[in-house]
Amino acid sequence: MTEPVAPAVSEPPKPGRRFPWPGGLSARLLLLTALFVAIAAAFILPPALADFEKQWLLDRVRSAELASTIADADPERRVTDRVSQQLLDQAGVVIVALEVDGARRLVLPTEPRGLKIKTPYLVDLRRQNPGSWLAAPFFTLKSAPGSMVRVMAEPRFRQEAEFVEIVLPDAQLKALLVGYLGRLAAVTIFVAALAGGLIYLALNFLLVRPMQRLTLAMERFRANPEDPAARVVVSRRRDEIGRAERELDMMQTDLITALQAKARLAALGEAVAKINHDLRNMLTSAQMASDRLAALGDPKVAQALPRLERALDRAITLASDVMAYGKSKEPAPALRAAPLRAALDMAAEDAGLQPTGVALETVIDGREQVLADPDQLHRILTNLLRNAREAIEGAPDRGGKGRVFVELRRAEGLSILRLSDDGPGVPEKARNNLFQPFVGSVRRGGTGLGLAIARELAQGHGGDLALVETGPGGSVFDLTLAGTPEPLPETPPEPVKPKARSKP
Repeated sequence: MTEPVAPAVSEPPKPGRRFPWPGGLSARLLLLTALFVAIAAAFILPPALADFEKQWLLDRVRSAELASTIADADPERRVTDRVSQQLLDQAGVVIVALEVDGARRLVLPTEPRGLKIKTPYLVDLRRQNPGSWLAAPFFTLKSAPGSMVRVMAEPRFRQEAEFVEIVLPDAQLKALLVGYLGRLAAVTIFVAALAGGLIYLALNFLLVRPMQRLTLAMERFRANPEDPAARVVVSRRRDEIGRAERELDMMQTDLITALQAKARLAALGEAVAKINHDLRNMLTSAQMASDRLAALGDPKVAQALPRLERALDRAITLASDVMAYGKSKEPAPALRAAPLRAALDMAAEDAGLQPTGVALETVIDGREQVLADPDQLHRILTNLLRNAREAIEGAPDRGGKGRVFVELRRAEGLSILRLSDDGPGVPEKARNNLFQPFVGSVRRGGTGLGLAIARELAQGHGGDLALVETGPGGSVFDLTLAGTPEPLPETPPEPVKPKARSKP
C-alpha cells in the first residue's frame, strides 16, 4: 500500500534586489540634499573650465599680437632669429600669423628649436557656439601628449589684419586646466557641503522634526488614547505643519469623544441586555391587564384603551427588535406608504402636545402619504415633537405655551417634512454635537439620545435629519424621506338614502 504523498509546499518568493534606500525621512533628506548639491556643482564646473581656457588662450593671442607689432616696427625687417625666438618665447607661442587683405603671412619667422610640430587642432575664438565652448576644455584634457593647438581670434592691436592666428603647445594649458579643476572642485565641494548642511539643518528643523513629533503623537495615541500625554502639542505655526497639528488635535478630540460615547453605549447595552427579559415579562403582564380592562365595558376605559395598547405594542417591539441580545443597531425599516397626518397626530399625542399648551399646527392634507416604516416614523416624530415641547416649556418667559408648525414639500423624488417651533433655539455649545449620543443634549439631565436615534432612523430610510436654522425665534428641522407616494384617493360621500313615504 502506497503512502500518500504530501503536497509540495511552495516557498515564498524571495524579494528582488532593491537599491538600498534609508528608511528614515532625515537620512533621505540628507542623501537627497547631497545629491542635488552635487548635481548643481556638476553644472557649474564645465562653464568655469570653458571660460578659464578661453581667457588663457586670448591672453596668449594678445601677447603674440603685441610681439608682432615689435617685429613690424623695423622698416627694413632686420629682426634676427634670436630676437624673434625671444619674442615668441615671451608670448608662449610657436607661430604667429596674420591675414591681411585675404593673404596670410607669418610674423617673426623662425625655426622651432628641436620642436617637431604635429598637426594642431583648431580653436576658433571668433565663432564659438555654446556647445563647442563647453566641450573645448574637455577636448584639451583628453588630447595626446605633445599636441599643438591652433588658435584664431579677432585682432585688437593690428586693426589692418582680419584675424590673428597662433600655434602653441597645449601642455601648459592642460596642466593649468588640471590645477584649476582641482581648485574649483575643492571650492565647489566646500561650498556645496556648507550650503547642503545649512539646507539640511533648515529643512530638518522646519519639516522633519515637526513630522517626527506628529508621528510620535499618532503612535502614542494609537497605543493608549486615554493617555493625556499622547495628545499632540499644537504650535502657533500657520503653514501646512501647523494645519496638520490642528487637524490632528481635532481628530484626537473627536475620537476620544466617540470612544467615550461608545463606552457608555456598551455599558448601556450590557445593562439593557440584563433587564431585557424582565422588561418583556412586565410588558406582557401589562398587555394582559389591558385585555381584562377591555372586557369591563366601561366607556371611559374603552376611550383610553387604544392609546395604551399602541404604547404597549411599540414597547414590546422595541424591546424585542432593537435591544435584543444587547445590540443597539436598528432593524431595517419595513417601508410602505403611511398616512402622514395620522402619524403626526399620534406622535403629538404621545409627545405630550396639547391645544392648551404646546400645540401642533399643520397644513398637511389628511390624504398625504410618505414612504416609511410606521413604527420607526412614529419614533422619529415623537422624538422631534417631544424635544420641541421640552425646549418651549423650559423657556422661563413662555409660560409653557407655544406651537410646532409642520409642513410637507416634495423635491427630486424626496419627501421633506419641515418642523418649526417658536422655542428659545439650540444653544451654541450644543450645535456641533447635536446628533451625537450623550454629548448632544440641550436639556439638563438629558442623554442626547433622542435626536441621535431620530437621525439614525431617518438615514435608514434613505433620508436624513438636519438642523436648518436656529436662534432666539425658534429652531427649524428638516426630515427627509426617500420616495413620493401618491396621496390616498378621496373618499366619495355616502349616498343619501330616500326616506320611506308613510302610507295614507
